[in-house]
Amino acid sequence: MKSIFLVIFRPGSGWLPGKPLAEQPLGDHVKHHLGLFEKGIVKFAGPFTDDTGGAAVMEASSLEEINGMISLDPAVTNKVFAYDIHPWSLIAGERYIKPSGANDFEAAHGV
Repeated sequence: MKSIFLVIFRPGSGWLPGKPLAEQPLGDHVKHHLGLFEKGIVKFAGPFTDDTGGAAVMEASSLEEINGMISLDPAVTNKVFAYDIHPWSLIAGERYIKPSGANDFEAAHGV
């Protein structure tokens, strides 16, 4: 069974100080993630608009599998990015919304 993981990328020691995200050496990082997207591993990814890094939603069998793929990312090996991986349980809000306005999510979570 596959699990969802949220990967947060943040500036590492190889980040070019004073340069915005668009000027960081990330071409090979993008190619790496496009390859993972083609394999169905990366579901969504993109930069933060405040130039502090980015995130990717990925699907794999284990945390170790995700860590192995991210550790091969050129931006990680070149220390442009450091990263954190979080197992993530996505909740589709629309499945809790009822036409009457009653909300199962609120009831289930005491909201």
